[in-house]
Amino acid sequence: MKLKGRNKVSPDFSMSSMTDIVFLLLIFFMLTANSPNALDLLLPKAKGKSTNTQNVSVSIDKNLQYFVNNEKINGDYIEVELKKALEGQDKPTIILRAEESVAIKEAVRVMDIANRNSYKVILAVRPN
Repeated sequence: MKLKGRNKVSPDFSMSSMTDIVFLLLIFFMLTANSPNALDLLLPKAKGKSTNTQNVSVSIDKNLQYFVNNEKINGDYIEVELKKALEGQDKPTIILRAEESVAIKEAVRVMDIANRNSYKVILAVRPN
């Protein structure tokens, strides 16, 4: 009576299935991790809908540094930079990203420039 089987179990480990799992996880995290802006700003919280239409982004950080489309500019020349960036647009729109600790007068300054030049302003907030 022969009790021993003919098939032998191989103790070798195959890395191909592990590589496939890591690759799929990498793709998943790359698709789910979106970074709308490269600046690390802590935006105020609010309820509302978000929009994906963006012509020009104006960011103000806690050190009162101004950025137009992630390029640092002098605060005195913000109107000139905005006119340059928005010329020729049908519906010129500014996305205003002011950090939570920034005084409201700095945000109003950008809104005043937009009002004088008939630009639409959208205040960016983080979801509540």
